[in-house]
Amino acid sequence: MFGVRMPQRSAFFVATTLLAAIGCPASAQEAPALDPNSPMAPLPDIGIPWPDLNSRDPVEGDAPISAAQTTEVGDDQRYAVEVEGLKGIGGEVESRFDALSVLESGASKPANVAQIDRRARDDAELLSSLLRAAGYYDADVSTSVAPAGGRLTVKLTVDPGPLYRFTDVEVTGLAPTAGKADKLRKAFGVKVDTPVDADTVVAGELALREKLGREGFPFAKVAGSEVVVDHETLAATLALVVDPGSLRKFGGIRVAGKKSPFGAKHVQTIARFRPGETYDQAMVDDLRRGLIATGLVSSVTLEPVAVGVDAVDIKATMEPAPKRTIAGEVGYGTGEGFRVETSWQNRDLIHPEGAVTFRGVAGTKEQSLGTTLRMGNFTERDVVMNSRFLISHTNLAAYDANTVELGANLERQTNIIWQKKWTYSFGAELIASSERDFVATVGIAQRRTFFIGALPGTLAYDGSDDLLNPTRGFRLSARLSPEVSFQGGTFAYARAQIDSSYYQPFGKRLVIAGRVRVGGIAGASREDIAPSRLFYSGGGGSVRGFGYQEIGPRNVLDQPIGGRSLAEFSIEARVRPKAFGGNFGIVPFLDGGNIYSTAYPKFTGLRLGAGLGLRYYSSFGPIRIDVGTPLARRPGETPVAVYVSLGQAF
Repeated sequence: MFGVRMPQRSAFFVATTLLAAIGCPASAQEAPALDPNSPMAPLPDIGIPWPDLNSRDPVEGDAPISAAQTTEVGDDQRYAVEVEGLKGIGGEVESRFDALSVLESGASKPANVAQIDRRARDDAELLSSLLRAAGYYDADVSTSVAPAGGRLTVKLTVDPGPLYRFTDVEVTGLAPTAGKADKLRKAFGVKVDTPVDADTVVAGELALREKLGREGFPFAKVAGSEVVVDHETLAATLALVVDPGSLRKFGGIRVAGKKSPFGAKHVQTIARFRPGETYDQAMVDDLRRGLIATGLVSSVTLEPVAVGVDAVDIKATMEPAPKRTIAGEVGYGTGEGFRVETSWQNRDLIHPEGAVTFRGVAGTKEQSLGTTLRMGNFTERDVVMNSRFLISHTNLAAYDANTVELGANLERQTNIIWQKKWTYSFGAELIASSERDFVATVGIAQRRTFFIGALPGTLAYDGSDDLLNPTRGFRLSARLSPEVSFQGGTFAYARAQIDSSYYQPFGKRLVIAGRVRVGGIAGASREDIAPSRLFYSGGGGSVRGFGYQEIGPRNVLDQPIGGRSLAEFSIEARVRPKAFGGNFGIVPFLDGGNIYSTAYPKFTGLRLGAGLGLRYYSSFGPIRIDVGTPLARRPGETPVAVYVSLGQAF
């Protein structure tokens, strides 16, 4: 609450400043109501002369309107609005005036001179109130109405006068804050020589409340600031009284209501605070977001409940969200053909947060049926345990595979709520696959059955500034999968891949982004490794402009055979022009890559693809459409490829 008190020697109307602080014209609040029983009684004195509709005489302070240049006073006319004298005041006064101005809101409709004059006076009062709220207590606003270019021009001329500043700021009541008084006063931010700006004072009060909550005072009370303005010294004083209450620590979790989707134990697992730690309101807010992110809570209220004199329990009241989802997808992709996918999910079939999903795919190149179990917040926040069983048939240019797969892994995820620097994943896979490929030298089809055991692991570092739309920083990840194959004897090999990306802004509307990927398989020959475990290149997440698997070595029938290593790069310019409110962007890009038969990439013979992308920056992330074409295209390669997805290409 921002209150103002004036000394006896100063004339000041407190309500005007309060109205200015909430953005309301003072004149709309000050006029007394007319007496309905005396309709012919003299009009009340509201402090502003009433316009004489039968007279063409200008009101004092207004420019005269020439009879030769205008129509009759009662005729409707269009007008333009000009405001002079706000330069250097700050954009907040001007933007608020534009939003609340009676003149601006009615400028598109004709009005007579009396109406325009009334609006001008209302706007002058509004502007004076806004200036007082910004610290210009001696501001003067004059109005003039004059014809110009076949229409009227309404001009408001501002003389802001001096900017008042605080000569004394006193915050009392912080003594019992266990040595945190200086830190809390600094959070308030208002100090001697700060302009007497209502926004600054209100923002300081909010910042102080937030800091008190973060420093362990959940029951703190901040009274409204009392400001005393002195027109003779062009200054003001401020007094703020704080009752911080006692310093508190986190106690336990309480769950209220019989319909709660989680018990207190699982809520404590999701929380990033533990009993005995100093109370921090930011951690309570984070818990609220984490509960909503499970998808099993539609709304939640978290309330601190005092326990003794030094602790608080957190009382959680949750409303459950629907648990089941049926989803479907129909699409067509370059190189993948038509694809239909359906799924059914129960997000709490195994309590708590045990989401079971049954999924089926029917497509030109892929048919599959499988189920997954995802245990969210497993043992701790954002750690997920996944297990899956999948039966699939894949018919691609390089191979045809009938596969049964059983796998499980434990991973630490990153997300929009808390984008983590370090993430990891490790697990195990058992694969049985009957695969048909072609002998590289003669192109004869061969079908072999592979039994594979793998222990894949991933470690990643994210130093970028945004999960879906990074504009600066870098990312680096490494994946290693030791594998054992039982086809034609027992042998072991290791698959490794490293991905890195870098983002550099140039101004506010251009980001240059680059990506490099290298990978290799050591310990076995290409002919011994299952075709589905080899490297391939080309496509939307690889080298744009090419279809999936189009890049790399081929057999005598010109069919892709994959390889033991790969090298890829991408560079693009993400341009976000001001047009259309900055919601759209264009992205020219150049990609390159190749597949090699050796265990390590040679970085030679890189195939290049180039194109142009369109981005729509929605509230939940950019939507991407990329159109690319191969450079130096060879016979049989796709001339144009289109890719659509959520998020940037990398």
